[in-house]
Amino acid sequence: MSPTPQQPQQTPGASQPPHPTEQTDVPQPAPASQAPQEPAPYEETRIERAIGRGFRYATGRALAPYQTAVIRIGFSVTWLLFLLREWPHRAVLYGPDSPWSLDMARRLLDGNHAFSVLPWSDGRGWFECVYLLAIVASALLMLGWRTRTMSVLFMVGVLSLQNRSIFIGDGGDNVIHLMSMYLVLTRCGQVWSLDARRAKRAAAAAGETGEAPTGSRDLPGIILWAVLGLALAVAQLGGNYGLSWFGDGPFPHLGWSLVFWGLWATHGLWWAVQRYAPGEPRVVLDTLAKLAHNGALLVIMIEVCLIYATAGWYKIQGSRWQDGTAVYFPMHLDYFSPWPALSEMLGSNGVMIMLITYGTVIVQVAFPFTLFNRRLKNVLLVAMICEHLSIAFLLGLPFFSLAMITADAVFLPTNFLTWLSARLSGLRERLFSRGGPARPAGGSGDGEPDGRTEHSGGGHTLVG
Repeated sequence: MSPTPQQPQQTPGASQPPHPTEQTDVPQPAPASQAPQEPAPYEETRIERAIGRGFRYATGRALAPYQTAVIRIGFSVTWLLFLLREWPHRAVLYGPDSPWSLDMARRLLDGNHAFSVLPWSDGRGWFECVYLLAIVASALLMLGWRTRTMSVLFMVGVLSLQNRSIFIGDGGDNVIHLMSMYLVLTRCGQVWSLDARRAKRAAAAAGETGEAPTGSRDLPGIILWAVLGLALAVAQLGGNYGLSWFGDGPFPHLGWSLVFWGLWATHGLWWAVQRYAPGEPRVVLDTLAKLAHNGALLVIMIEVCLIYATAGWYKIQGSRWQDGTAVYFPMHLDYFSPWPALSEMLGSNGVMIMLITYGTVIVQVAFPFTLFNRRLKNVLLVAMICEHLSIAFLLGLPFFSLAMITADAVFLPTNFLTWLSARLSGLRERLFSRGGPARPAGGSGDGEPDGRTEHSGGGHTLVG
C-alpha cells in the first residue's frame, strides 16, 4: 500500500497564505465621495451678460437708419439753400472781394489750425470751383447718391467756406460745421436714398437668379474713386496748406492728409472685400462700420443735448431772462423784424412775452433730462420744433432754425418716421404710377417702407 500523503505542518508564527476566495488582486471600487465629478458648466455673471448685450447692441446693426437719413437730408438741404441764396454775394462773403482778405484768413488758419482748401490758390477760378463743388456735393448728399463719398466732399465744402470767413456765421453754422464731420462716420444712406434704391434692386436681381448678392464691378464708382485719389495726390505733392500727416488736424497729432488718404483707402478696401472676400473679412469690416456709425450717432445726440443744456443754463444767469422780458427786445429790432406788424402785436402783450421767455428756458433746460421718458421727450421735442419755427418766421432766421430742427430730428420716434415714409410712398405711387396696380402704402408688404435695407445702403459699390 502506498503511503497516504501528509499535509505540511505549519510552524507556529508562520504567515498563513491567503484564502483562495479572497479578492486580493482585484481593485476595490472607490467610495462615492471620492469618485471624479464632471466640471460644473460656466455661468456668466450679471456684469458679463450686460457687457455682452451691450456689445451685440452696438455692433449688431446700424441703429436709427431713419433718423440719420433725416439729418443727412436736413443738413444738406440747409447748406444747399444757404449757398444758393448767397450766390450773388458769394465773392464778398467767402471770395476774393471779401473784406476779410485771403492773407488775413491764412494767418488766422495758421493760428487756429483749421482746414480750408480756399487758401491753396488766390485765383477767382479756384474759388468758383470750390463753391460749385460745395453746391453739387450738398445736392447729391441730399439725394443719397454715393453717400460715403458725398459726405466727405460735403464736409470739405462746409469747412473750406466757413473757415475762410469765420466772422459771418451764427449758431446754425456751428451746428452744420460739427455735423458735417460726424456724418462722414455714419451710414446715412440706409433709407431714403438712391444708394438704398440701387442696393434693393441689386438684391432683387440676385434673388431672381438665385445667387447671393456680391460686390459688382461698379464702373462709375471706380472712376469716381480713381479721380478723387488722383486729385488728392496732386494736392499732396503740391504741398498745399493743411495737408500734413501728423500735424494739427481733426484730432491731435493726426493730420488731414492721414484722414483723407485713410478714407480713400477704406472705400477701396470695402469694395474689394465686397467683391472678392465676402466671408469673414466682410463681417469684420461691417462690424467696424456699424460700431463707427453707432458711436457717431451717440456723439450727435450728446452734442444736441449739450447745445440745449448750455443755452438754457446761460439764459438762467441773464437778468432779462430772469424777469421774463428777454424776448421783447429782439422783436423790436428792425434787423430781426421781417413782419413788423406781427412783432409789434406780440411784443405789446406782456403776458405772452413772459410765457415765451420762461417757456424757452424751461424747455431747453429740461430736455436733456427727459430723454428716458418717451412721452415727455416727444412733448418737449414738439415744443422745441415749434420754437424754432417761430424764430424762423418772427425773427427772420430760417437757416438757423432749419439747422436746429434737423438736429432735433435725431430724437424723432421711429414709428412716426416709418408712418411718414409709408404715407409719402403711397402718395408717390398715386402721382407717378403708370397704369400699374398700386402697391400698398406700407411698401414691400412686411410693414416696412420701400427704402428699408439691411445693408449699408449701397455697400456693393466702391464709393457708395
